[in-house]
Amino acid sequence: MARKYFGTDGVRGRANATLTADLALRVGMAAGYAFHRGEHRHRVVIGKDTRLSGYMIENALVAGFTSVGMDVLLLGPVPTPAVGMLTRSMRADLGVMISASHNPFDDNGIKLFGPDGFKLSDQIEHEIEELIDHDMAKKLAPPAEIGRAKRLEGVQARYIEYAKRTLPRDQSFEGLRVVVDCANGAAYRVAPEALWELGADVVAIGVEPDGLNINRDVGSTSPAALSAKVREVRADIGIALDGDADRVIIVDEKGHVVDGDQIMAVVAQSFKEDGRLSRDGIVATVMSNLGLERYLQSEGLTLARTSVGDRYVLERMRADGFNVGGEQSGHIILSDYSTTGDGLLAALQVLAVVARSEKPVSEVCHRFDPLPQVLKNVRYSSGKPLENAAVQVAIADAERRLANHGRLLIRPSGTEPVIRVMGEGDDFDLVEGAVDDVIEALRRVAA
Repeated sequence: MARKYFGTDGVRGRANATLTADLALRVGMAAGYAFHRGEHRHRVVIGKDTRLSGYMIENALVAGFTSVGMDVLLLGPVPTPAVGMLTRSMRADLGVMISASHNPFDDNGIKLFGPDGFKLSDQIEHEIEELIDHDMAKKLAPPAEIGRAKRLEGVQARYIEYAKRTLPRDQSFEGLRVVVDCANGAAYRVAPEALWELGADVVAIGVEPDGLNINRDVGSTSPAALSAKVREVRADIGIALDGDADRVIIVDEKGHVVDGDQIMAVVAQSFKEDGRLSRDGIVATVMSNLGLERYLQSEGLTLARTSVGDRYVLERMRADGFNVGGEQSGHIILSDYSTTGDGLLAALQVLAVVARSEKPVSEVCHRFDPLPQVLKNVRYSSGKPLENAAVQVAIADAERRLANHGRLLIRPSGTEPVIRVMGEGDDFDLVEGAVDDVIEALRRVAA
């Protein structure tokens, strides 16, 4: 069913344009009313990243939640996974994260978590959407039952301790120099502190948020600054988080970027050695490199693939009992510990492997040679180009040529009229030729 407000990761839009205080108010009212279940005093926890618009959206949400009789506990700047954890830990009825993740500062978003700490199902989001556009006047709380709001102290320390406890009690990173890039975002306090408490020599960048500089030339989507700093201070490893710290990218001691596929390979092999894998495999999306799949096969493990999006990875993990999954972009989900991607937790697992192996990160985090990938896009104005007969013939021919040597992935964008064509295989020229033939067929139709 078509959705008006919710996308693949909550409500998101340009602050004060599509995502206004009025919309945030109505989201708070609708979500608060939808989660009134039972006669107990209901409460919601609200975290945020460092965007300037977070103040506006936070206050509007508070007004919405309290107006329907829900108490509000304000967490301040904390990572998205901390909100999921605290929602469960504090027995809240609902959790909210105000963030647009890796987007620029002028975007913002509202992510909702159920009492179990997981993001909401499509069905519940649909129920909330109907309430957003509904006249809520008759659903408001009587004056004596209006909710209260207060700001909590110590929640960042609580998350730091939680993160540390995902490691063995005697784990130490003493002797490791770590550069951590917090993207001027939600983890700018907790990530450096957690690493320091675990014994690392910490150099922190991206820890001076001003409301406008989140993700600007720093963080997991802009790793050049981290690579340069690692080389400058001769660090052993670099860790780059994004604006809400639910994804991570690693940089080795040479300044080379390590993506989510390699991180998943490291974690999967480590978990297998320790007997911690709940299934003989992991979950990743269709975008993960074929090299990862072949590496896992060599380790006796499988790779279950899903559509693009961490929510689909998590759905597959929960349905089939996997406890490790993620995306090439750096969303790493370790469901024994977290209900969503957690960049800091994934980085700690990698650091533990590095500390135990006493080998350089360039060796520890290079588990396979990625196969050449070619990704090209075609924009179209209308219609369904993929249903065209000539396009179908071109796709079939490309798949035949890549059979046993690679794979072809074709998918329409979920946010714009664009078709993405990705091919990968052992022979770059073969892959590029197959992708180009499909692209040319699509362009003739889209023109």
